[in-house]
Amino acid sequence: MTAFSFIHAADLHLGSPLAGLAARDADLARRLASASRQAFEDLVSQAIERSVAFVVVAGDVYDGDWADTTIGLFFARQVARLDRAGIPTILVRGNHDAESVITRSITLPASVHVFPTARAGTLRLDALRVAVHGRSFQGRAVEENLSLTYPAAVPGWFNLGVLHTSCTGHAAHETYAPCSVADLAARGYEYWALGHIHEYAELSRDPWIVFPGNLQGRSVRECGEKGAVVVDVADGRVTGVSRLPLDRARFERVTVDLGAVADARGAVEAVEAALAPLAPIAARRLLLVRVHLAGTTRAHDALAADRESLTAEIQAAAHRLHEDIWLERLKIETRRPRAAAEPTGAAIDPAALLADLDRDPEFRARAKAALAEIGGRMPGTAAAEADLDAEFDALCAEAEALVLGRLGGRHC
Repeated sequence: MTAFSFIHAADLHLGSPLAGLAARDADLARRLASASRQAFEDLVSQAIERSVAFVVVAGDVYDGDWADTTIGLFFARQVARLDRAGIPTILVRGNHDAESVITRSITLPASVHVFPTARAGTLRLDALRVAVHGRSFQGRAVEENLSLTYPAAVPGWFNLGVLHTSCTGHAAHETYAPCSVADLAARGYEYWALGHIHEYAELSRDPWIVFPGNLQGRSVRECGEKGAVVVDVADGRVTGVSRLPLDRARFERVTVDLGAVADARGAVEAVEAALAPLAPIAARRLLLVRVHLAGTTRAHDALAADRESLTAEIQAAAHRLHEDIWLERLKIETRRPRAAAEPTGAAIDPAALLADLDRDPEFRARAKAALAEIGGRMPGTAAAEADLDAEFDALCAEAEALVLGRLGGRHC
């Protein structure tokens, strides 16, 4: 049996918008809009350069039905590059590109194999003695354990299963085609190419059961390195699995403790120092960072009093490190030091007046109603990213700090 390599990818979500900074900078918006496509272009280029035997995509090529044929033509153009290089593309449909979801179609090269929905199928690559087994989603919500419908392993061949699944469950994703590691191992395959979970995960190494994660992170909820995996095979066994970073825009979170900081200038310097280790990442891609300011600091109210200026200064600091480090969002989560007790007859303490306001049931009800109205007027992606209701307490704390900061910190 010959040695070969293949690429396992999943969750391309072509056509999905990236959330973040699109409204702030026109060039940045353009680059974010093209990130997912460029990541897939790079995958195809890597497959050709490495002369892999085939490429597997374990579902969710598209983010949903096409508004027009543009995204379908893009995918067809890229797999045609693989076809001309003699590299087959093997797909299953997932919940986002299920058979009932995608209503348009573009004719793809004959080397592209899409597994059926009615039953699990097997594709035999005779020259390699590889049997690839897979089954696509017919509809968006699949509650059946599809893995139990997959055929037994072909004796003497390298058996590869391709499945879009929430195997073992994952809090951040819908439960589709649920199964267990034991269910998959029982089929007797050497490798399971999974999709649906947007984080890299090795569920097992005997046999290999792998989620490659999505190709391109789409918001700060999908932080860190994204891409595919390269799988090396020799003598019918997996000899290596290595990650292949492909993302063109990466999201990160950084928490900066300002406990030792006394003013806004010190806060900016602390953030710049925390961002410095990320500069090498920005050398190859856009880097979008959500900065969380934390800790108990005398600068708490001053930071919130002029949030716009602070945000601009932190962005400037990020650009001093690298032009492609962008502040995705600034979260002020600091606390003011506990004030000493005021002597009898002292002036009214505004901090004391505001301290318990956000616990008042009537205030909370009215404020949440106002936030719901604001959220209802926001575009869908922006509303989901803002998640105003979930951040209600943080917003209250920020508003309190803003008021006290504007009063000049007289309560401190």
